[in-house]
Amino acid sequence: MDQSSTQRLAQPLRPKSKHRGRSRGKQQVAPKQTPRETREQQTSPAKVPVPEPRPTDAPKADAAPAEEQKTEGSKAPDASNQVNEEKSGQAKQAHPEPPVPEPSSREPSTETESEPEPPADVPIPTQRPDTAEPGGQRPAVAPQPPEKPANGGDKQMLPDPRSADRPGEKMPAEEVACRDRLKALGVEFEEHSAESNPEIGCSIPYPLVLKNLGKSIAIAPGTELNCPMAEAAARFAADVIQPAAKAEFGADLKSISQASAFVCRPRHGTGKLSEHAFGNALDIASFTLSDGRKVEIGPTPPEKDAKFLNAVRKAACGPFKTVLGPGADADHALHFHLDLEPRRHGGTFCQ
Repeated sequence: MDQSSTQRLAQPLRPKSKHRGRSRGKQQVAPKQTPRETREQQTSPAKVPVPEPRPTDAPKADAAPAEEQKTEGSKAPDASNQVNEEKSGQAKQAHPEPPVPEPSSREPSTETESEPEPPADVPIPTQRPDTAEPGGQRPAVAPQPPEKPANGGDKQMLPDPRSADRPGEKMPAEEVACRDRLKALGVEFEEHSAESNPEIGCSIPYPLVLKNLGKSIAIAPGTELNCPMAEAAARFAADVIQPAAKAEFGADLKSISQASAFVCRPRHGTGKLSEHAFGNALDIASFTLSDGRKVEIGPTPPEKDAKFLNAVRKAACGPFKTVLGPGADADHALHFHLDLEPRRHGGTFCQ
């Protein structure tokens, strides 16, 4: 230890020197301690722990030389100021004052920065698929709709035992008897070759082509039917239509205009064969009377025509197993459909 330090330790009032390095009367941040002052604190009788200055609190080196601090230490303040400084120093040690921010000219320390540093990698949003972007490149091959079945998507025809009917070497007895009855009614007809379509299921083993429905009732155009249906149509024309025309109009029935007879097709909108596919149905579109009057079938006929048509339609339910006309559905809005479709217990279906 050098001579100057020994002399100061010998003086009775040296305990005051422990506050020289921490005096905050002139500045709030404690100055940096020199090695000499550190030794003085270690040898002083009353030790008060002094917190080490934070890196940011460390002030720049004072411009005043070390000799100026020695001069200050030699000054002896009065006893009251010494006690106040000790109390103030203890309070500041227990509750150190926050560091005073330096002017903007000082560069802030990276250790005391409160704001978090930005992440090294900025998250990138997930890229949307190319197909979802408007105006994106279209796929090389456009998606194709599912292929239709080989049959074109048509409903498969439900089996009908009549589809297997084929003509024999000899005409059956019931067919011969039916033709005899037609001749007795005055019906003129011609034999026609058998009709058959295994793919669809149509079949008429012994068809007829009618020229008229009796001696005075023509039918046109040529009407191909099976014999039982031809007989039912001839009897209905003679027994029902002729008397109804005479009663309502005072004229005889001259001819019938048919819209459909034998047609190899299914029933509309179903997988079931139509009765037309077996020559077992007849569609009537209009009637012509002997006075030239023509009565057409439609949804809103004249009043007198409507009365006649309603009487014919009502009487048809019985001789025929199915009767359809205007009001039944859109397909039968302009004609009467009459057929002999076999039904359970001999029932009928009339609309």
